Amino acid sequence: MFQSVSQLLSLVPGKPGIYLRASFYSLACPDTSSEISIGFLTVLSHWDTTIERGVYVGPQCNIGKCSIGENTLLGSGVHVLSGSKQHEFNDPQRLIQEQGGTFTKIRIGRDCWLGNTSVVMSDIGDHSIVAAGAVVTRETPPGCIVAGNPAKKVRSRFSEQPSGTQGENAN
Repeated sequence: MFQSVSQLLSLVPGKPGIYLRASFYSLACPDTSSEISIGFLTVLSHWDTTIERGVYVGPQCNIGKCSIGENTLLGSGVHVLSGSKQHEFNDPQRLIQEQGGTFTKIRIGRDCWLGNTSVVMSDIGDHSIVAAGAVVTRETPPGCIVAGNPAKKVRSRFSEQPSGTQGENAN
């Protein structure tokens, strides 16, 4: 039933759709804020998803079982899978769809930015950035910028010295 309502509400355009989706998910999902923005054609596939205040999820996203931290941004077409073991395939004598799997609740930290069409299968630390089109297969530490397939650290968002102390004139 949850998926049916999620799919139905994903089709409501504009501001009314954003308000309807925020209201529904804040009631249907544990600890989910009503102060969120969920874009057109975005579907949540598991009720066991938590979305904190100030989160923006762009259009055409598919969000699995996860927790999204405060003030995080997800671009268009982002897919958050429920881990990397949703489907077992070790027994070639059985159909893949009959082999079961494990759903894991993925944690996306606060103040993160996930670029368009990125795919997330593992946790992402606070203040991290995932480049457009990146595929996150391993845990991302806080403050990392990752890119590629599979996603690898490009650099850190934070320098060794506190922000604002490099190259300043002491007048």
